[in-house]
Amino acid sequence: MAIAILYREELKEYDFGPGHPFRGDRYEIFPTFLKENLAQDDNYRILEADQATDEDLLLICNRDYIDFTRDYFKAANLGLRHPGNFSQYYSGDNIPRGKPGKLEEAARLMIGQAKMAVDLTQSGKYKKVVCIGGNMHHARPGYGEGFCIYNDNAFAAKYLMERHGIKRVLILDTDAHQGNGTCEYFYSDSRVLFIDLHQDPSTLYPGTGFAEEVGKEPGKGYTVNVPMPVYAGYDSYRLVFEEIVQPLSQEFKPQIIIRNGGSDPHFADELTNLGLPVKGFRMIGEEAREIAEVCQGKEIDIIGSGYNKEVLPYAWLALIAGLADFKIELEEPFPIPQRFRRDLSFEATKGVIEQVKRCLKDYWKCFG
Repeated sequence: MAIAILYREELKEYDFGPGHPFRGDRYEIFPTFLKENLAQDDNYRILEADQATDEDLLLICNRDYIDFTRDYFKAANLGLRHPGNFSQYYSGDNIPRGKPGKLEEAARLMIGQAKMAVDLTQSGKYKKVVCIGGNMHHARPGYGEGFCIYNDNAFAAKYLMERHGIKRVLILDTDAHQGNGTCEYFYSDSRVLFIDLHQDPSTLYPGTGFAEEVGKEPGKGYTVNVPMPVYAGYDSYRLVFEEIVQPLSQEFKPQIIIRNGGSDPHFADELTNLGLPVKGFRMIGEEAREIAEVCQGKEIDIIGSGYNKEVLPYAWLALIAGLADFKIELEEPFPIPQRFRRDLSFEATKGVIEQVKRCLKDYWKCFG
């Protein structure tokens, strides 16, 4: 069965301007690479979503945040100064540079894609839907940071629960940075099992996501942070899936899975220090597909991050190929450095896994 891939050209407007790490050209590079390497045929269908409305955004954002965001980024795109207090709503890394794109409009499109992905899976038209663009997992209800404006991962989960009556959602965040915004949305919510595999937060932004952070009140035990050691590679990630992600998924029995994350765990990423090769991204996609068997194959994949544009299309397509079981070979765009030919962090990863289990053993039978 073909999967749906949600994409439209206007996503390239999610561009913070010259010299900023997050440019909109990723949304031109990847679709071109996809079409050159994999025909639509029976593999996938590219569909276009509409922008989210204010009513949609109010599901996850404060009204004053929406109003400021719309007016500030529209002014920035026009080269005008906005009189509002930027630091009240955003961190400095979200300040656009030079001539940015129509950021707020593109951010609404990302929410629109998350909404359409939910509707498609819940209607039964598609079991697997991939959103190209998004993964804005650092954004919170009234504050944006880490290049993120509106949190599409949080929107998808809330929309599933509040508009479609879903009672158990698994969010699997495999971005190299901990999804602090998504984590905050559901930290007290037992309906969402939030599993986040990310680089050790003592070595990388946003500095949150230690194993001891397991949720609070009704949500205690439902936040699972796995701080991967620096340079952790293929074997480390596979072991984390075998020892933590798979058993938790089997016990929680989600009704749908939302996986988010792009190419930044790759060994050649320019902002991070992990060690995955391209085949590691295919493995993540395969693991998500296998885990989704507990919920009749229903999975929403949100792909947007990565800070090496030569790696990005290979890793993104590898994620999709693993998820959809596409028989396509993807080469490594760079020679693998000597230090990444073996997973030198494998033993340290075993220690992290034991620490995570100790923190969660009182909440899950599989770790008890």
